[in-house]
Amino acid sequence: MPDFPAATPRARVRVPLRFQDGYGVDAEMVTFHGLVDGREHLAIVLGDPAPGTAPLVRMHSECLTGDVFGSARCDCGPQLREAVERIAEQGGVLLYLRQEGRGIGLYNKLDAYALQDQGLDTYEANTALGLPEDARDYTAAAQMLGALGIDELDLLSNNPDKAQQLRDLGVGVRHRVPTGVFTTAHNVRYLRAKVLTTQHTLPLAELTAG
Repeated sequence: MPDFPAATPRARVRVPLRFQDGYGVDAEMVTFHGLVDGREHLAIVLGDPAPGTAPLVRMHSECLTGDVFGSARCDCGPQLREAVERIAEQGGVLLYLRQEGRGIGLYNKLDAYALQDQGLDTYEANTALGLPEDARDYTAAAQMLGALGIDELDLLSNNPDKAQQLRDLGVGVRHRVPTGVFTTAHNVRYLRAKVLTTQHTLPLAELTAG
């Protein structure tokens, strides 16, 4: 089994969530002591899994531009909105991870956007900045799941690396459940790059470069 310290719940608070399209749901937000990276990650507990079923879990990396400002350059905001409703229906947890820009940070992400405007894709831009294509590590996520008593789950994600990292960290991933496909005129190249570079499960034929 992987060797990392256990985390413990720090506080739990009920928060009513309300989205711009009118959807609303009550959630329990959980903070933690002892996360290995020292960041303020958050678990959002939604609904109640039926007896004998695994909770539906999404590990959603923070995206200020998409989650808050509705940027059309990525699909993060729509994925977050979709995940909350789907998890609330099935019962499970959304882990909101403070890993902006696939772990490179907000300023670096915006620098990468500038390079994308010059023709690089999202991964090439990171590399041009001397940064990893994807710097995320999910050890803290595994700690959070352990603190919540979750050792087996269905993972809501198009990214096979997320499922593999969780399995390597000792978490049982029964199924990887794809998210919806949220294309705009501004994010098609970004989505194609995710398919071609990191094997995200998205319909490549539909993601024409326009």
